[in-house]
Amino acid sequence: MAKIKDLTGQSKDFSAIDLFCGCGAASLGMKNAGFTVLAAVDFEPTACATYRDNHPEVLLLEKDICEVRPSELMKNQATHLDLMVVCAPCQPFSSQNKYRQGDERAKLVLQSVRFAKELKPELILFENVPGLASDKNHAIMAKLIGGLKRLGYLVGEPMKLNAADYAVPQRRMRCIMFASRTSLPELSPPSTPKGQRKTVRKAIGDLESLTNGQRSFSDPYHFARNHSDVALKRMRHIPKDGGSRFSLPPELELPCHKGKKAYPDVYGRMSWNDVAPTLTTGCTDITRGRFMHPEDDRAISLREAARLQTFPDTFVFTGKPGHIAQQIGNAFPVDFAYAMGKTILDHLKKSAH
Repeated sequence: MAKIKDLTGQSKDFSAIDLFCGCGAASLGMKNAGFTVLAAVDFEPTACATYRDNHPEVLLLEKDICEVRPSELMKNQATHLDLMVVCAPCQPFSSQNKYRQGDERAKLVLQSVRFAKELKPELILFENVPGLASDKNHAIMAKLIGGLKRLGYLVGEPMKLNAADYAVPQRRMRCIMFASRTSLPELSPPSTPKGQRKTVRKAIGDLESLTNGQRSFSDPYHFARNHSDVALKRMRHIPKDGGSRFSLPPELELPCHKGKKAYPDVYGRMSWNDVAPTLTTGCTDITRGRFMHPEDDRAISLREAARLQTFPDTFVFTGKPGHIAQQIGNAFPVDFAYAMGKTILDHLKKSAH
Protein backbone atom coordinates (compact mmCIF):
# COMPACT_ATOMS: atom_id res chain seq x y z
CA MET A 1 0.00 0.00 0.00
CA ALA A 2 1.50 3.34 -1.00
CA LYS A 3 1.78 5.89 1.75
CA ILE A 4 3.24 9.36 1.96
CA LYS A 5 3.25 11.88 4.80
CA ASP A 6 1.03 14.92 4.38
CA LEU A 7 1.69 18.39 5.79
CA THR A 8 0.59 17.27 9.26
CA GLY A 9 3.14 14.47 9.28
CA GLN A 10 0.47 11.78 9.04
CA SER A 11 0.79 8.89 6.59
CA LYS A 12 -1.55 9.07 3.63
CA ASP A 13 -2.97 6.11 1.73
CA PHE A 14 -3.83 6.52 -1.94
CA SER A 15 -7.38 5.42 -2.65
CA ALA A 16 -9.20 4.24 -5.77
CA ILE A 17 -12.61 3.06 -6.93
CA ASP A 18 -13.26 0.85 -9.94
CA LEU A 19 -16.30 1.51 -12.14
CA PHE A 20 -17.33 -1.32 -14.50
CA CYS A 21 -14.91 -3.54 -12.57
CA GLY A 22 -15.69 -6.86 -14.27
CA CYS A 23 -13.85 -9.73 -12.62
CA GLY A 24 -11.33 -7.41 -10.95
CA ALA A 25 -8.29 -7.19 -13.26
CA ALA A 26 -8.05 -3.39 -13.07
CA SER A 27 -8.47 -3.48 -9.29
CA LEU A 28 -5.64 -6.00 -9.03
CA GLY A 29 -3.40 -3.85 -11.21
CA MET A 30 -4.13 -0.78 -9.08
CA LYS A 31 -3.51 -2.71 -5.86
CA ASN A 32 -0.20 -4.00 -7.26
CA ALA A 33 0.74 -0.40 -8.09
CA GLY A 34 0.08 0.61 -4.48
CA PHE A 35 -3.50 1.88 -4.35
CA THR A 36 -6.07 0.89 -1.76
CA VAL A 37 -9.19 -0.01 -3.75
CA LEU A 38 -12.17 1.10 -1.68
CA ALA A 39 -15.13 0.11 -3.83
CA ALA A 40 -16.21 -1.24 -7.20
CA VAL A 41 -19.33 -1.55 -9.36
CA ASP A 42 -20.50 -4.10 -11.90
CA PHE A 43 -23.79 -5.82 -12.70
CA GLU A 44 -22.69 -9.14 -14.26
CA PRO A 45 -23.24 -11.87 -11.61
CA THR A 46 -20.43 -14.30 -12.48
CA ALA A 47 -17.88 -11.52 -12.88
CA CYS A 48 -18.95 -10.14 -9.51
CA ALA A 49 -18.57 -13.58 -7.93
CA THR A 50 -15.01 -13.73 -9.25
CA TYR A 51 -14.36 -10.20 -8.00
CA ARG A 52 -15.50 -11.08 -4.47
CA ASP A 53 -13.30 -14.17 -4.37
CA ASN A 54 -10.20 -12.15 -5.24
CA HIS A 55 -10.96 -8.82 -3.56
CA PRO A 56 -12.98 -9.73 -0.43
CA GLU A 57 -11.99 -6.53 1.36
CA VAL A 58 -13.43 -4.25 -1.35
CA LEU A 59 -17.00 -2.94 -1.17
CA LEU A 60 -18.61 -4.33 -4.34
CA LEU A 61 -22.00 -3.12 -5.57
CA GLU A 62 -23.57 -5.67 -7.91
CA LYS A 63 -26.08 -3.47 -9.69
CA ASP A 64 -26.72 -1.36 -12.76
CA ILE A 65 -24.38 1.62 -12.49
CA CYS A 66 -27.22 3.93 -13.55
CA GLU A 67 -29.00 2.99 -10.32
CA VAL A 68 -25.99 3.49 -8.04
CA ARG A 69 -25.73 6.63 -5.95
CA PRO A 70 -22.08 7.74 -5.93
CA SER A 71 -22.20 8.18 -2.17
CA GLU A 72 -22.82 4.43 -1.81
CA LEU A 73 -19.25 3.78 -2.94
CA MET A 74 -17.76 5.96 -0.23
CA LYS A 75 -19.94 4.69 2.59
CA ASN A 76 -17.84 4.49 5.76
CA GLN A 77 -14.76 5.32 3.66
CA ALA A 78 -12.30 8.20 3.52
CA THR A 79 -13.79 11.45 2.25
CA HIS A 80 -10.95 12.08 -0.23
CA LEU A 81 -10.66 9.97 -3.37
CA ASP A 82 -7.43 9.90 -5.36
CA LEU A 83 -8.35 7.81 -8.40
CA MET A 84 -11.44 6.67 -10.27
CA VAL A 85 -10.91 3.95 -12.88
CA VAL A 86 -13.47 3.83 -15.70
CA CYS A 87 -13.45 0.74 -17.94
CA ALA A 88 -16.88 1.13 -19.51
CA PRO A 89 -18.13 -1.65 -21.84
CA CYS A 90 -16.04 -1.54 -25.02
CA GLN A 91 -18.46 -3.38 -27.34
CA PRO A 92 -20.32 -0.20 -28.41
CA PHE A 93 -17.05 1.29 -29.67
CA SER A 94 -15.51 -1.86 -31.15
CA SER A 95 -15.02 -2.11 -34.92
CA GLN A 96 -16.26 -5.71 -34.66
CA ASN A 97 -19.68 -4.59 -33.43
CA LYS A 98 -21.88 -4.24 -36.51
CA TYR A 99 -24.60 -2.51 -34.49
CA ARG A 100 -22.42 -0.11 -32.50
CA GLN A 101 -24.19 3.01 -33.77
CA GLY A 102 -27.39 1.92 -32.06
CA ASP A 103 -25.79 0.37 -28.96
CA GLU A 104 -27.28 2.06 -25.90
CA ARG A 105 -24.32 0.89 -23.79
CA ALA A 106 -22.25 3.65 -25.41
CA LYS A 107 -23.87 6.13 -23.01
CA LEU A 108 -22.62 4.25 -19.95
CA VAL A 109 -19.22 5.92 -20.08
CA LEU A 110 -21.01 9.22 -19.38
CA GLN A 111 -21.96 7.92 -15.93
CA SER A 112 -18.39 8.77 -14.94
CA VAL A 113 -19.27 12.47 -15.05
CA ARG A 114 -22.02 11.94 -12.48
CA PHE A 115 -19.62 10.09 -10.19
CA ALA A 116 -16.87 12.68 -10.67
CA LYS A 117 -19.26 15.49 -9.75
CA GLU A 118 -20.06 13.99 -6.36
CA LEU A 119 -16.91 12.07 -5.44
CA LYS A 120 -14.39 14.58 -6.83
CA PRO A 121 -11.54 12.13 -7.50
CA GLU A 122 -8.16 13.78 -7.93
CA LEU A 123 -7.52 11.76 -11.10
CA ILE A 124 -9.61 9.68 -13.50
CA LEU A 125 -8.29 6.91 -15.73
CA PHE A 126 -10.34 5.90 -18.77
CA GLU A 127 -9.53 2.63 -20.57
CA ASN A 128 -11.36 1.43 -23.66
CA VAL A 129 -10.89 0.34 -27.27
CA PRO A 130 -9.38 2.91 -29.66
CA GLY A 131 -12.81 3.29 -31.27
CA LEU A 132 -13.94 5.38 -28.31
CA ALA A 133 -11.89 8.28 -29.67
CA SER A 134 -12.82 7.76 -33.33
CA ASP A 135 -14.80 10.24 -35.41
CA LYS A 136 -17.84 7.96 -35.24
CA ASN A 137 -18.02 8.48 -31.49
CA HIS A 138 -17.29 12.21 -31.51
CA ALA A 139 -20.66 13.06 -29.90
CA ILE A 140 -20.10 10.76 -26.92
CA MET A 141 -16.53 11.99 -26.42
CA ALA A 142 -17.64 15.61 -26.67
CA LYS A 143 -20.24 15.04 -23.93
CA LEU A 144 -17.72 13.19 -21.78
CA ILE A 145 -14.92 15.72 -22.09
CA GLY A 146 -17.29 18.69 -21.90
CA GLY A 147 -18.94 17.35 -18.76
CA LEU A 148 -15.57 16.81 -17.05
CA LYS A 149 -14.29 20.24 -18.03
CA ARG A 150 -17.41 21.88 -16.61
CA LEU A 151 -16.52 20.21 -13.32
CA GLY A 152 -13.09 21.83 -13.47
CA TYR A 153 -11.10 18.85 -14.73
CA LEU A 154 -8.17 19.04 -17.09
CA VAL A 155 -8.67 16.34 -19.73
CA GLY A 156 -5.71 14.89 -21.60
CA GLU A 157 -5.69 13.82 -25.21
CA PRO A 158 -6.81 10.22 -25.77
CA MET A 159 -3.72 8.05 -26.26
CA LYS A 160 -3.60 4.92 -28.41
CA LEU A 161 -1.35 2.49 -26.55
CA ASN A 162 -0.35 -1.11 -27.13
CA ALA A 163 -0.45 -3.28 -24.00
CA ALA A 164 2.47 -5.25 -25.48
CA ASP A 165 4.64 -2.21 -24.72
CA TYR A 166 3.81 -2.60 -21.03
CA ALA A 167 4.80 -6.22 -20.27
CA VAL A 168 1.65 -7.84 -21.66
CA PRO A 169 2.33 -10.76 -24.07
CA GLN A 170 -0.47 -9.63 -26.33
CA ARG A 171 -1.04 -7.15 -29.16
CA ARG A 172 -3.83 -5.14 -27.55
CA MET A 173 -4.43 -1.58 -28.69
CA ARG A 174 -6.30 0.53 -26.16
CA CYS A 175 -7.48 4.09 -25.71
CA ILE A 176 -6.12 5.55 -22.47
CA MET A 177 -7.17 8.98 -21.25
CA PHE A 178 -6.40 10.87 -18.04
CA ALA A 179 -8.43 13.61 -16.37
CA SER A 180 -7.18 15.58 -13.38
CA ARG A 181 -8.36 18.29 -10.99
CA THR A 182 -4.88 19.86 -10.91
CA SER A 183 -2.26 18.56 -13.36
CA LEU A 184 -2.06 15.65 -15.78
CA PRO A 185 0.41 12.81 -15.25
CA GLU A 186 3.15 12.13 -17.77
CA LEU A 187 2.94 8.64 -19.21
CA SER A 188 5.80 6.35 -18.21
CA PRO A 189 7.94 5.11 -21.13
CA PRO A 190 7.20 1.59 -22.39
CA SER A 191 8.71 -1.11 -20.19
CA THR A 192 8.78 -3.64 -23.06
CA PRO A 193 9.18 -1.71 -26.33
CA LYS A 194 9.26 -3.55 -29.65
CA GLY A 195 12.14 -6.00 -29.63
CA GLN A 196 11.82 -6.63 -25.89
CA ARG A 197 8.22 -7.74 -25.72
CA LYS A 198 7.06 -10.68 -23.63
CA THR A 199 6.33 -13.56 -26.00
CA VAL A 200 3.72 -16.30 -26.03
CA ARG A 201 6.46 -18.79 -25.22
CA LYS A 202 7.53 -16.85 -22.14
CA ALA A 203 3.94 -16.57 -20.97
CA ILE A 204 2.68 -20.13 -21.50
CA GLY A 205 5.61 -22.22 -22.70
CA ASP A 206 6.06 -23.94 -19.32
CA LEU A 207 2.50 -25.28 -19.25
CA GLU A 208 2.00 -28.95 -20.06
CA SER A 209 1.06 -29.97 -23.59
CA LEU A 210 -2.55 -31.15 -23.96
CA THR A 211 -4.38 -33.25 -26.51
CA ASN A 212 -8.03 -32.91 -27.53
CA GLY A 213 -10.25 -32.96 -24.42
CA GLN A 214 -7.35 -33.56 -22.03
CA ARG A 215 -7.28 -31.91 -18.59
CA SER A 216 -4.37 -31.01 -16.35
CA PHE A 217 -4.35 -32.82 -13.01
CA SER A 218 -2.84 -29.83 -11.22
CA ASP A 219 -4.63 -26.83 -12.73
CA PRO A 220 -8.43 -26.63 -13.03
CA TYR A 221 -8.21 -23.94 -15.72
CA HIS A 222 -5.74 -25.77 -17.94
CA PHE A 223 -7.81 -28.10 -20.09
CA ALA A 224 -8.37 -28.60 -23.80
CA ARG A 225 -11.79 -28.25 -25.37
CA ASN A 226 -13.35 -31.23 -27.11
CA HIS A 227 -13.06 -30.37 -30.79
CA SER A 228 -15.08 -32.04 -33.52
CA ASP A 229 -13.44 -34.49 -35.92
CA VAL A 230 -13.53 -32.01 -38.79
CA ALA A 231 -11.99 -29.29 -36.60
CA LEU A 232 -9.18 -31.67 -35.66
CA LYS A 233 -8.58 -32.47 -39.34
CA ARG A 234 -8.33 -28.76 -40.10
CA MET A 235 -5.92 -28.12 -37.23
CA ARG A 236 -3.60 -30.90 -38.40
CA HIS A 237 -3.20 -29.01 -41.68
CA ILE A 238 -2.40 -25.68 -40.01
CA PRO A 239 1.41 -25.27 -39.80
CA LYS A 240 2.84 -25.11 -36.29
CA ASP A 241 3.96 -21.82 -34.78
CA GLY A 242 1.91 -19.18 -36.55
CA GLY A 243 0.17 -21.02 -39.40
CA SER A 244 -3.17 -19.92 -40.82
CA ARG A 245 -6.30 -21.34 -42.45
CA PHE A 246 -4.89 -20.47 -45.88
CA SER A 247 -2.95 -23.76 -45.66
CA LEU A 248 -6.16 -25.81 -45.63
CA PRO A 249 -6.86 -28.03 -48.63
CA PRO A 250 -10.01 -27.05 -50.57
CA GLU A 251 -12.09 -29.91 -49.14
CA LEU A 252 -11.50 -28.66 -45.56
CA GLU A 253 -12.15 -24.98 -46.20
CA LEU A 254 -15.29 -23.57 -44.66
CA PRO A 255 -17.81 -22.62 -47.39
CA CYS A 256 -17.91 -19.04 -46.08
CA HIS A 257 -14.11 -18.76 -46.45
CA LYS A 258 -13.70 -20.09 -49.98
CA GLY A 259 -12.01 -17.51 -52.16
CA LYS A 260 -12.12 -14.88 -49.38
CA LYS A 261 -9.30 -13.22 -47.47
CA ALA A 262 -11.52 -11.70 -44.76
CA TYR A 263 -11.05 -12.76 -41.14
CA PRO A 264 -7.58 -14.25 -41.77
CA ASP A 265 -7.01 -15.07 -38.09
CA VAL A 266 -9.87 -17.58 -37.86
CA TYR A 267 -8.38 -21.06 -37.45
CA GLY A 268 -4.95 -19.49 -36.99
CA ARG A 269 -2.17 -20.52 -34.61
CA MET A 270 -0.32 -18.23 -32.23
CA SER A 271 3.43 -17.83 -32.72
CA TRP A 272 5.80 -18.87 -29.94
CA ASN A 273 8.20 -15.97 -30.40
CA ASP A 274 5.68 -13.20 -30.89
CA VAL A 275 2.99 -11.67 -28.74
CA ALA A 276 -0.52 -13.11 -28.90
CA PRO A 277 -3.28 -11.43 -30.89
CA THR A 278 -5.91 -9.43 -29.04
CA LEU A 279 -7.83 -11.76 -26.76
CA THR A 280 -11.61 -11.44 -26.96
CA THR A 281 -14.50 -13.10 -25.15
CA GLY A 282 -14.12 -15.95 -27.66
CA CYS A 283 -10.46 -16.46 -26.77
CA THR A 284 -10.79 -20.25 -26.33
CA ASP A 285 -12.63 -20.80 -29.62
CA ILE A 286 -10.59 -21.36 -32.80
CA THR A 287 -13.50 -20.18 -34.94
CA ARG A 288 -13.36 -16.73 -33.31
CA GLY A 289 -9.76 -15.74 -34.06
CA ARG A 290 -6.11 -16.76 -33.90
CA PHE A 291 -6.64 -18.69 -30.70
CA MET A 292 -5.07 -22.03 -31.62
CA HIS A 293 -2.14 -23.24 -29.55
CA PRO A 294 1.22 -22.71 -31.32
CA GLU A 295 1.93 -26.44 -31.36
CA ASP A 296 -0.92 -28.54 -29.94
CA ASP A 297 -3.97 -29.22 -32.12
CA ARG A 298 -6.41 -27.38 -29.86
CA ALA A 299 -7.61 -23.97 -28.79
CA ILE A 300 -5.70 -22.33 -25.95
CA SER A 301 -6.89 -23.21 -22.46
CA LEU A 302 -8.42 -20.84 -19.95
CA ARG A 303 -5.13 -20.85 -18.04
CA GLU A 304 -3.21 -19.89 -21.15
CA ALA A 305 -5.70 -17.13 -21.93
CA ALA A 306 -5.47 -15.85 -18.35
CA ARG A 307 -1.68 -15.74 -18.51
CA LEU A 308 -1.79 -13.87 -21.82
CA GLN A 309 -3.92 -11.29 -19.99
CA THR A 310 -1.29 -11.33 -17.18
CA PHE A 311 -3.56 -12.74 -14.49
CA PRO A 312 -1.43 -14.46 -11.84
CA ASP A 313 -2.00 -18.19 -11.39
CA THR A 314 -3.32 -17.43 -7.89
CA PHE A 315 -6.31 -15.57 -9.34
CA VAL A 316 -9.53 -17.57 -8.89
CA PHE A 317 -12.28 -17.56 -11.52
CA THR A 318 -15.95 -18.38 -10.96
CA GLY A 319 -18.44 -19.63 -13.56
CA LYS A 320 -18.73 -22.03 -16.45
CA PRO A 321 -15.89 -22.10 -19.03
CA GLY A 322 -17.76 -19.72 -21.35
CA HIS A 323 -18.31 -17.26 -18.50
CA ILE A 324 -14.65 -17.41 -17.52
CA ALA A 325 -13.49 -16.86 -21.12
CA GLN A 326 -15.75 -13.82 -21.23
CA GLN A 327 -14.26 -12.45 -18.00
CA ILE A 328 -10.73 -12.97 -19.29
CA GLY A 329 -11.42 -11.47 -22.71
CA ASN A 330 -13.10 -8.39 -21.27
CA ALA A 331 -10.33 -7.67 -18.76
CA PHE A 332 -7.99 -4.71 -18.56
CA PRO A 333 -4.71 -6.72 -18.62
CA VAL A 334 -3.41 -6.76 -15.06
CA ASP A 335 0.15 -5.67 -15.87
CA PHE A 336 -1.09 -2.92 -18.20
CA ALA A 337 -3.38 -1.66 -15.44
CA TYR A 338 -0.40 -1.80 -13.07
CA ALA A 339 1.70 0.33 -15.44
CA MET A 340 -1.03 2.97 -15.72
CA GLY A 341 -1.61 2.87 -11.95
CA LYS A 342 2.11 3.29 -11.27
CA THR A 343 2.22 6.33 -13.58
CA ILE A 344 -0.69 7.88 -11.70
CA LEU A 345 0.66 7.02 -8.25
CA ASP A 346 4.07 8.52 -9.02
CA HIS A 347 2.30 11.68 -10.17
CA LEU A 348 0.20 11.85 -7.01
CA LYS A 349 3.28 11.41 -4.83
CA LYS A 350 5.09 14.25 -6.60
CA SER A 351 2.01 16.46 -6.34
CA ALA A 352 1.74 15.77 -2.60
CA HIS A 353 5.19 17.25 -1.89
